[in-house]
Amino acid sequence: MNLQQNVDLCPFNTLALPGRAARYQKITAPGQLTAPELRAARRFILGGGSNLVLTGDFDGLVLHMAIPGKRLLREDAEAWYVEAAAGENWHDFVQWTLAQGWPGLENLSLIPGLVGAAPIQNIGAYGLEVGELLHSLSAWDFENQAFLTVDRKDCRFAYRDSLFKQEGWHLSGRLAIVSVIFRLPKAWQANIRYADVAQELASQAIGTPTPQDIAAAISAVRQRKLPDPALIPNSGSFFHNPVVSPAQAATLAAEHPGLPRYPQADGRVKLAAGWLIEQAGWKGKALGPVGMYEKQALVLVNHGGARGDDVKRTMAAVQAAVRAKFAVDLTPEPIFL
Repeated sequence: MNLQQNVDLCPFNTLALPGRAARYQKITAPGQLTAPELRAARRFILGGGSNLVLTGDFDGLVLHMAIPGKRLLREDAEAWYVEAAAGENWHDFVQWTLAQGWPGLENLSLIPGLVGAAPIQNIGAYGLEVGELLHSLSAWDFENQAFLTVDRKDCRFAYRDSLFKQEGWHLSGRLAIVSVIFRLPKAWQANIRYADVAQELASQAIGTPTPQDIAAAISAVRQRKLPDPALIPNSGSFFHNPVVSPAQAATLAAEHPGLPRYPQADGRVKLAAGWLIEQAGWKGKALGPVGMYEKQALVLVNHGGARGDDVKRTMAAVQAAVRAKFAVDLTPEPIFL
């Protein structure tokens, strides 16, 4: 263990915001987490930095999760159980499972970040959330100084939410996820109910898509809509899609006939945050060095030289515009550090 001091975090967040960590340690094996020198009063567990807004310097310890490894743990008549370490690139892992003939995760193709962060945010796209296929995960508990296993039913998954966010464990640095086990059912069914995906497949005259076809279609759609962070720094979708009451959704639909609406299992209605932002006039609009992407209004981008305060200023302006036009509050997805 060789803790680094005063480390630049700009290369470790996809918004390319400046900030330094007072102490920094790259974690490449679970056993490193047990080291006494990591029991700092203030910690932050860093993954791929794709869901992070740096607001300045961090005066604590940053643990950068980079544990590698993936394998077929076991299989039975109904499913494959596939384990991936926290430091595995998410998209690469998804493509690997498909190449092995274990479908199920294809709708989550090209989502940035690492495997270890996926359960925290309960990442989701195109009709699938990672919590639906997660079996269990292993984590190091700094408070109790022990490894623990958390089953899917105990993760309290919800829309872009989980036990780890609800209890504040991630932001406080109490838990560090080291590996995740996914249960991929052998009775696979294509999930192409989102119009963008169906249209992409139709454009290629693919009537009966394979899992690889769906992964390729979703990757193509995402690449058209979302900027490459290496070229235009961003953190992907910046706001949650708001969920409102049926009455509020009906009122808004009457006032705005083009409003996209998605009924939820609990009776509420999910709205498309990107559509609200675009209608509020923020698609392609910037406030200083930070703005909303010209091709997808849900994506906040750094046009160059932005700091955390610039992000917060633009975020507040977008929230105010949407609130004024629709009486709907937008909540940011990224973690602010």
